[in-house]
Amino acid sequence: TQKTVGQDQRPVLFPHSSFFVSLTVNVVAILQEFWESKQKQKAIFPSEGTVVYESLSSLGPPFVSYVTLPGGSCFGNFQSCLSRAEARRDAAKVALINSLFNELPCRRITKEFIMESVREAVSSTSGNLKDADDPSTSIGAYHYMLESNIGKTMLEFQELMIIFQLLHWNGSLKALRETKCSRQEVISYYSQYSLDERMRSHMALDWIMKEQESPGIISQELQVALRELEEARKAGQELRFYKEKKEILSLALSQIYSDQVTSSSQDDQMSLALHGYH
Repeated sequence: TQKTVGQDQRPVLFPHSSFFVSLTVNVVAILQEFWESKQKQKAIFPSEGTVVYESLSSLGPPFVSYVTLPGGSCFGNFQSCLSRAEARRDAAKVALINSLFNELPCRRITKEFIMESVREAVSSTSGNLKDADDPSTSIGAYHYMLESNIGKTMLEFQELMIIFQLLHWNGSLKALRETKCSRQEVISYYSQYSLDERMRSHMALDWIMKEQESPGIISQELQVALRELEEARKAGQELRFYKEKKEILSLALSQIYSDQVTSSSQDDQMSLALHGYH
């Protein structure tokens, strides 16, 4: 599908789509207007903020920029950019193409979509189609989550999926299974929450505890997350899972460093106090 916007028509192909979209240098404004219009209609994510940009600090090119959409989906520039403005425009192009693609009927969760998704999940995991009716299985839990979000778009559904991806990565789901919680109970519980600073802080605390048991594990995981984020960005993929991992691990490291500095400062003060006493 060819779509023309304005005078400067430069086709941009999103790596995981099969259509071209011609965008202008005003793509940042177009993306903002698109989401403001949707919020006025209260079509999706009515309580969320607007489009947010983040540029990585760098002394020189290539520059990296991320854009986070209402609801939390994150994209970045996949081209090598010589300026921060160019990186921001490139990230906005990827985000806009995904936003437009999300409007297509095939991106809305329907009965047909669920059946096809479950079949693909069974095929990729060598599972059994009968498991789809059993919420205690992974396939059944996925089926249950899809059924609970029927009518929503994939960007909306992704907000919930990211939470469970992070809980799985963090080890929280395994811990919940050990407490005999059913998958349905876990899904119902976390479906009420959004991924916010409070949840990130709890996950960071979990990693601080892991660090105490296995020194160096946070740094190792952070290197993996940074590599995954870079590879996904260059491939034009959705980035939130990798970016959230980086944020949580960085938060854990900063907390450990802060505690060490505070402890060191307290030791210095105690030494001075003792020196003065003697």
